[in-house]
Amino acid sequence: MSYESAKAAFADWGVDTEAALNRLADIPISMHCWQGDDVVGFEAKTGNSGGGIQATGNHPGRARTPDELRADLEFSYSMIPGKHRLNLHAFYLDTDQNPDRDEIEFSHFEPWVDWAKDQGLGLDFNPTFFAHEKADDNLTLSHPDQGIRDFWIEHGKRSRDIAAQMGAALGSPCVNNIWVPDGYKDTPVDRMAPRQRLENSLNAMMAASQDKAQMLDAVESKLFGIGVEACTVGSHEFYMGYAIRKGTLLCLDMGHFHPTENVADKLSSVALSVDKILLHVSRPMRWDSDHVILLDDAILQMAQELVSADLLGRTHIGLDFFDATISRTAAWVIGTRNMQKALLRALLAPWDGLKSAENNLDYTSRLVVTEEIKDLPYATVWTEFCDRMDVPSGQSLVSNLNRYQGSIAGRG
Repeated sequence: MSYESAKAAFADWGVDTEAALNRLADIPISMHCWQGDDVVGFEAKTGNSGGGIQATGNHPGRARTPDELRADLEFSYSMIPGKHRLNLHAFYLDTDQNPDRDEIEFSHFEPWVDWAKDQGLGLDFNPTFFAHEKADDNLTLSHPDQGIRDFWIEHGKRSRDIAAQMGAALGSPCVNNIWVPDGYKDTPVDRMAPRQRLENSLNAMMAASQDKAQMLDAVESKLFGIGVEACTVGSHEFYMGYAIRKGTLLCLDMGHFHPTENVADKLSSVALSVDKILLHVSRPMRWDSDHVILLDDAILQMAQELVSADLLGRTHIGLDFFDATISRTAAWVIGTRNMQKALLRALLAPWDGLKSAENNLDYTSRLVVTEEIKDLPYATVWTEFCDRMDVPSGQSLVSNLNRYQGSIAGRG
C-alpha cells in the first residue's frame, strides 16, 4: 500500500497522518547508556550491584570504554528516526582520574557533553547508588550509619550540580533521576526509621535550589529487588508523597510494580497531583527482568494513555532495559523504535469520536471503533516516517544491524 492510500484510509476515520508524523518527530526518547555495556560503568571500583540489577548473557560486542560506547550509540541513533537524548549514569564518567562517588565533578563528564553537542543530543543523568562498597548493605541514603549517609548525600549533591551544568551547556533541562536500592531481605521490625532517614537524606541532598531550565529532580520507586525482598524503603507511596510535597518529577518504571499492575493506568492519577512525570519504559517478563520492550499491549496502553490524557507535554520518556544475550545495539534500536511505533499508533487514533461515544455511554460504538481501527495500515505510515527521517526499515534495518554487530563482535 502507498502512503497516500494509507493517508486516505486514516482520513476516513477523521485522523490526519501528517499531524501525527509531525508530532512524533518532536517527541524525544531518552535512551539509556547502560544497555551498551551490561551496567558495568567505567569506574575502577568494586561492590555488589544491589537492588537486583544484573544483565545476563555474554553476547560478543560489549562496549568496554567510553569511546566504544559512544560509537555504538552513534550507530544506534542513526537507525532511529528523530532526535533523542542519552540517559547517563554517574559511574559512566570519562576521565583519567579515579574519583570516588563523593568526589565526582562536571569535568569528569565533559567528553560526554562535548559529544552530545556534536550529535545534537540532550543528556539526562542519574546518581549511582549501587555497585559500590558503601552500598553493599543494600542501604545508602537510609543507612543507620551517618557517615555512609553523608557519603551518599554528597554524591547526590554533586550529581545534581553535574546535571545542572549539563543542562546549561546543552540548552536543555537535564532530568536527574534518583533511585536507591535500599531495603531489607527479611521482614524489618521498624520501617519508619529508615524511611525517615531516607527523607532527611533526600532533603539534605536537594537543599540547594537549581534552575529548572537546567535541571529537573526526579524520584523513582521500586516494589522490591533481589536481596531486598521484604521491604523497599523507597516504595511507590513514599516517593509519590515526596514528589507531591517537594515538587519533583515522579518516575514510574514499568518494571518496578507488581506484574499484574497496569502502569499506564497510574498516569492520569498521578498527573492530578504532580506537575511532570518521568517514565522508564521496560518489559518485566518476570517482574523487574528488564527485557527489551516489544510492541505489546503494555507499551500500546502506555502510549495511548499519554496521548489520550494529553500528557506528552508533561512526561519525559526514558528507557530502562538491559539484555546481554543479544546484540546490544540492536536492543537499543528495537526498543526505541517500538516506543515510537506505540506513540505513532496512539497519535493515529480517532480520540474525539472514541471519547464522545464513551461520554454518551455508547460502549458498543467505542468497542466497534477500537477494534476496527486495529486493521488500519499503521506499518505504511511508520515506513513513511522512517523514509522521511532517512533511516532504514524492514530488511534494510536487519542488514544494517547485522553488519554493525559483525564489525564489533571481536571485542573481548
